Amino acid sequence: MAPPNCCSPLHTHWPLPEPLPGAVLVSCGFTPAHLQPGDFATYGIAPPPSIQRSVAKRQAEFLAGRLCARQAVQAVAGVPWVAPIGEDRAPVWPPGISASITHGGGWAACVAAPAKQWLGLGLDVEQLLPAERARRLAGEILTPAELARLPTDDATAALAITLTFSLKESLFKALYPQVLQRFYFEHAELLEWSAQGQAHLRLLADLGTGWPAGAVLRGQFQVAGGRLLSLVAVPAPA
Repeated sequence: MAPPNCCSPLHTHWPLPEPLPGAVLVSCGFTPAHLQPGDFATYGIAPPPSIQRSVAKRQAEFLAGRLCARQAVQAVAGVPWVAPIGEDRAPVWPPGISASITHGGGWAACVAAPAKQWLGLGLDVEQLLPAERARRLAGEILTPAELARLPTDDATAALAITLTFSLKESLFKALYPQVLQRFYFEHAELLEWSAQGQAHLRLLADLGTGWPAGAVLRGQFQVAGGRLLSLVAVPAPA
């Protein structure tokens, strides 16, 4: 079935530097102005009341994200799953599946994998922050240690601030289903990152059994076309 007019064809690919065994990533572009009133019904996706009441942009990104999610979960589990919203407003996935949806800047994606391989997945896309705005937001996003490590030149600093924001969003998405408690920017820090797209984060708060303060997790990212995509993947226990 062809995608709705508001969405480009779904694309299964792996834009990040390190493939994850068993994982599938599906993405598409979306244009809110091309959304049609019957698109949700035509494509079998029931929008929750909050989406029905929202503006075209929110509706289009929700539809695009769920279309990507349905195809990604289908590829991994053989189940045509349309992820409903849970009481905590997070997507609900079928048993045995880890997944994450992101959208922004007219682009949406979902990554999915068997939970027996990846206990948690967190995917986030952000538009690169302009240097002046990045500097203004740095104090809200970065810890004192991260601020001290911030590069001095504006372009690299803006990238680092955008990356820190995105990776912390991905970290939350990856860990929240495991810890079932909310945590915020000050509860983790970006320790290091490389131009090749690798990164390490450290928890600064105890999030319960298995996730003490000091635990280090790996992340990865890709920058292309003014957009930064980040992923944090938590391996399943051996």
